[in-house]
Amino acid sequence: MSTEWTTEMRYRPYHQWDEETRQQLITQQKQSPWHLSYHIQPNSGLLNDPNGFSYFNGRWHLFYQLYPFGPVHGLKSWYHLSSTNLVDWQEEEHGLLPDTPYDSHGVYSGTAIPVDDRLLLAYTGNVRDEEWTRYSYQLGAWMDQDNQISKIEAPLIPAPPAGYTTHFRDPQVIAYEQGYLLIIGAQNEQEEGKVLVYQGPSVTDWTLIGELNFTKDSMGFMVECPNLVFIDQRPVLIFCPQGMDKTVAYYDNIYPNMVVIGDKLDVENVAITNPTPLQNLDAGFDVYATQAFNAPDGRVLSVGWAGLPELAYPTDAEGWAHCLTLVRELSIKDNRLYQQPAIEHQELRQEALNVQGTLNKAQTVVQENKENCYELSIRLSANSQGTLSLFADEQKNHCFALHFDAKHGKISLDRSQVSLPLNTEFGQTRTVALPENQAIDLHIFVDQSICEIFVNDGQHVLTSRVFPQAGETNLFIEGTGEYTGTYWKLRSSSQN
Repeated sequence: MSTEWTTEMRYRPYHQWDEETRQQLITQQKQSPWHLSYHIQPNSGLLNDPNGFSYFNGRWHLFYQLYPFGPVHGLKSWYHLSSTNLVDWQEEEHGLLPDTPYDSHGVYSGTAIPVDDRLLLAYTGNVRDEEWTRYSYQLGAWMDQDNQISKIEAPLIPAPPAGYTTHFRDPQVIAYEQGYLLIIGAQNEQEEGKVLVYQGPSVTDWTLIGELNFTKDSMGFMVECPNLVFIDQRPVLIFCPQGMDKTVAYYDNIYPNMVVIGDKLDVENVAITNPTPLQNLDAGFDVYATQAFNAPDGRVLSVGWAGLPELAYPTDAEGWAHCLTLVRELSIKDNRLYQQPAIEHQELRQEALNVQGTLNKAQTVVQENKENCYELSIRLSANSQGTLSLFADEQKNHCFALHFDAKHGKISLDRSQVSLPLNTEFGQTRTVALPENQAIDLHIFVDQSICEIFVNDGQHVLTSRVFPQAGETNLFIEGTGEYTGTYWKLRSSSQN
């Protein structure tokens, strides 16, 4: 297929694409050496934001934005998955297609919430006129207990409020007190990123109550994907500011995924009281658009897009792009957000092997790997310094390096030695500071072309895409100090 993606191609209606092209794309994805074993990925084309993460009718539901005809941002839809265990996902096909005058140029991001015996899907409809002027509508749809979806005819919010541009998207609807709140990303006419809050007695009746006050600093030119959850009754705002000055909160990626924690939500004054400074949600190379919700079992769960806007990835050449992170459970400790893999991921474990040893300057094989599909929990002693090399070839000419220094309290990811460098203009290292002279606990998930590293019970998380060549499956360690841990081979999930 042509790589010259014209506007006409990107916005061509789905039914005008021939089945042969679609099947060719599906085959390319399945045959990819970077096809994932237990992460959610598109069957073809481009996956981006997770949407509609919810629990309804005895199953977990998760949608994601999809453009099925190539590794580019085009005419978006929502693709629907469901699960009983957050690990094995059943495909429910397309959930929302761009097929009405209010979403003709794309079904954009949003959320889901059970209301009585139905699931409300709240989303942004993107429309362009003949002059390519953008119109933004906040829309709704109902899903019944048979997973049949019907769109609500009238927009929930028919236009951005006065003083704001058409960059107005990604609604989140939550139950609050006796009614509902709708939180949405926006840009004012001064091109400043804002989060707006609407309140209503029902999910189809909304009144703007104002801009959410959660920081005194500028959030750049746009705020995308705001999500408000409550952990231990405290409000936690997860959001993606675009163009934010790095002096506000430092970040390396093109756009960061940030989090703020407050003491309480003051709806009357539309404010998060006593907010923490902004914190990076993920310190790795590739996370954006994380979506979280308060699950009915009492947990706060999240999932993110393992990719970034406006950047290229090696799978683009194969006609597909991106995946989602593992589902994570969120908690608060010492006034910061902790993230850990949902306990259900233990269902993937197969053979368990103990790993331990004393480090030295010669590289040691932690575990023989024939493929990059495993989980590793490892503790590095308080005096340890060295390197854990993932996705390595036998000579370690190429690897994804995790440098650790427990003595001085630091770990650093280094993507400069991988076979296929990517997005190097945003740096090739990511570093987090840790307490000095304390053991470092790492919980690592490797899945063919993604690596998720949880540090010290989730105090930090670093998520990165890595695209190894054949034979780059080795796992080495070297340095000084001691290490001990457990290695698990993992089965594939049913979606894959």
